[in-house]
Amino acid sequence: MRRSEVVSILILVVMVLAITAVTMLGNRKEYSAIESQTAVEQKTTNTLFTFDPNTVTYDELLALGFEKQTAVTLLKYRSRGKVFEIAEELALCYGVTDSMFKALRPYITIGEEFKPKPIVYHSKTTAKSDSLRTVRQQQWEAKISKRTPHPKERFRIDTVGIAYLQSIGFTYRQAEGLIEYRDSGAEGIRNMAELSDCWAVSVEMADSLARYIIFPEPKPHNGKIEINSADSATLVTIRGIGPTTAGAIVRYRDLLGGYVSIDQLSELKCVTNENFALFSKQICCDSCVFSKIDINFATASELELHPYMTRKAIKRIIQLRKSKGGWKSIEEIVSDDIFTEEQVVSLAPYLHFGTIPLDFFDENN
Repeated sequence: MRRSEVVSILILVVMVLAITAVTMLGNRKEYSAIESQTAVEQKTTNTLFTFDPNTVTYDELLALGFEKQTAVTLLKYRSRGKVFEIAEELALCYGVTDSMFKALRPYITIGEEFKPKPIVYHSKTTAKSDSLRTVRQQQWEAKISKRTPHPKERFRIDTVGIAYLQSIGFTYRQAEGLIEYRDSGAEGIRNMAELSDCWAVSVEMADSLARYIIFPEPKPHNGKIEINSADSATLVTIRGIGPTTAGAIVRYRDLLGGYVSIDQLSELKCVTNENFALFSKQICCDSCVFSKIDINFATASELELHPYMTRKAIKRIIQLRKSKGGWKSIEEIVSDDIFTEEQVVSLAPYLHFGTIPLDFFDENN
């Protein structure tokens, strides 16, 4: 072997070793960062106490689970005149993750001296002072309007999307948090108490939304068995439903994501017309208890699981989504010839239209 070839081989070996070392170092740093963040979030859930972000100290922030850099940033932010008037403003601080804020939210209290206060008018004032107070009042109202939603019409909380929430005054993070909270529970948000429990909704926000929100109304059971919450053992107690039928009802319910109507039970092969007529009088269906498919983001394998999806429709959804980006409504699904109007009637309750870039359609139309 020539000397030049030996040198070339040695250089190649050194380069391979160097690349391997750099890669291992990068992976080690990435793992350390993930491990550090996990430790912070675990610490956050273990040592919580009530605090005011306007007065909390550096040591207290560390005890709450903040990293040193995040704690210093918050204190510098505050030293420059920043006042936290509502708890949600803490979520905007650099280094505060969504999971951290969700854990901290119940423990955040804002002192009365830091909350914005309306101008109190007195009976004896000069024209000049009245004018000044009017300006200050307008400024205060403008400030409040930036952090409280102002809907112009009533809307359904069980179907509202991120784009609409942003249009009425929510920040993207608040809107995303509310939707995530709503969809995480099997029954969604059913009343103001449950809405107020959401970390993304402050007391002021809940008050401003109270008269505009339409909550889903569960159907009264009247002693009947609710098929979306009943297990197999409960279903077999119904006259006309045996173990085989009960198992089929539960399996089909899981595939659908929940029943919207008791009439869907007649779609099962094991349910005869005579049996359905017999047990349909003993059951009811809470149409609020079901899950939805995000048609703008669901994978082909996820779409295939739903009984109402056809292979032809799934193929067209995937193809059009690559070029179009997604859909905003049921009407667009029909106009794009993915489903017929008859098919959409059954499928519509199970579809969710996740947020897509607002300017996407402007660029592609």
